[in-house]
Amino acid sequence: MAVAAILVGPADFGGWRQAARGLVAAGLRPDQVEWRVAGDSPGLFGETPAPPPPAEPGRFTVPRAFMGLAEVAIRHSDPERFALLYGLLWRIHAGEAALMQVSTDPAVARLEAMAKAVRRDAHKMHAFLRFRQVETEAGTRHVAWFEPDHHIEEAEADFFVRRFASLRWTIVTPRRTVGWDGESLSFGPGGNRAEVPPDDAVEPLWRAYYAAIFNPARVKPNAMRAEMPRKYWRNMPETFEIPRLLAEAPQRVREMVARGGGAPNPQPQRAVHVPAQVPVKPGAAPRVEAAMDLLDTSKDPALALADLRQELLGRNDLPDWTTRATQPVFGEGAVGAPLLFVGEQPGDEEDIQGRPFVGPAGRLFNRAMEAAGLPRDAAYVTNAVKHFKFTPTGKRRLHQSPDAGDITYYRPFLLREVGLVAPKLVVALGASALQALTGKKLPVMKTRGTTVTALEGHPVFATVHPSYLLRIPDQEGQAREFSRFVEDLKAAGQQTA
Repeated sequence: MAVAAILVGPADFGGWRQAARGLVAAGLRPDQVEWRVAGDSPGLFGETPAPPPPAEPGRFTVPRAFMGLAEVAIRHSDPERFALLYGLLWRIHAGEAALMQVSTDPAVARLEAMAKAVRRDAHKMHAFLRFRQVETEAGTRHVAWFEPDHHIEEAEADFFVRRFASLRWTIVTPRRTVGWDGESLSFGPGGNRAEVPPDDAVEPLWRAYYAAIFNPARVKPNAMRAEMPRKYWRNMPETFEIPRLLAEAPQRVREMVARGGGAPNPQPQRAVHVPAQVPVKPGAAPRVEAAMDLLDTSKDPALALADLRQELLGRNDLPDWTTRATQPVFGEGAVGAPLLFVGEQPGDEEDIQGRPFVGPAGRLFNRAMEAAGLPRDAAYVTNAVKHFKFTPTGKRRLHQSPDAGDITYYRPFLLREVGLVAPKLVVALGASALQALTGKKLPVMKTRGTTVTALEGHPVFATVHPSYLLRIPDQEGQAREFSRFVEDLKAAGQQTA
């Protein structure tokens, strides 16, 4: 007899996981289960409830690769996603332990494609959502409209809390409304575009900023449309400038050439880096500092951090290897956090998700923070270098350490980021971070556990990067160094007490 498994929401991973374990323990095959979200119309099998999980459901091992993809893919809008996940879980439990390693399997490939689509949707929400300022009886509130393709609103809410913690804001989508009052999140039913004001006083500044970073010599309309589909344009004030800027681009390039500068080389020599304090050569895009000065974010560092990210996105002199990276990865955490941790650069998982410290080293860092009694969400984490530098090898991307030129290039962004967060103490995780902050090549092992001075006078506590612990070959050595790393974190925390 077929049964219905009912979830409380369209991305209820916890509910799906609990129900799936019970269904597997009950021996119910995928074709015997109909998955639905509470409130949906009855399906083929009516309202027959799923049997409750047994009191002591049988335990079985599930590959991390499956659980990681499942937690993301369940946010996809495909109505068959729950059944797809249960079908894969059933096969794994039935003996296909290595199923997730078979990338050619249609169900595995479909799951990976769904997770990729969800991550891309989240990236677009991060990049293309724009707040409008609204004056209410309770004070200033920032409101934004966004149309996600998938059920990502609740999963991505924490991103906007971290980025705009000091603001009171509301994000309205067709399915959900997310609100932040400065202390807690709230969720409600969806709304419509008319509930969000069409513009505010900041819109002319956004448009001036976009025009300032627009490079006419690198106009690629097809690439622009692929990265920023037209459905997002009406919600972004800067896109109103695109038709004019495209029309003016050929003449502007001719004028640049006439002044003696050629169009920027699409593949510049590897050794060429242009630090922020060095004048850009003739022919390069206008520097964005002039436009950034228009945005008075001195009273709101969270907005200034967002603008700093946009500034890097607009640079036309990035190191050439950055073209292989998926996206720049900026820091996350609260402005004013007492501890700010600086690592080397994003890794593979950080590059995909657009968040720092989410890969193997990041997970180890989280464990160490917990052991040290330091809440991760009360700290700010970032990297000295903002793009993932790697060597392509088949399907793998092998980490490549940044050189001195890379560290120098990103240093102005890092120092401004530190200044905006204004922590009590900066913790340098490894040699690259220590060099970026101090301008010197200091030996990590000799400097470890001591406090030195950064280029701009900030106190910097030195320790190893968590990836160092992952490279220790024996478990006893790993346990010993993990304990030592925890002690370093405790010592750093005590300096901010």
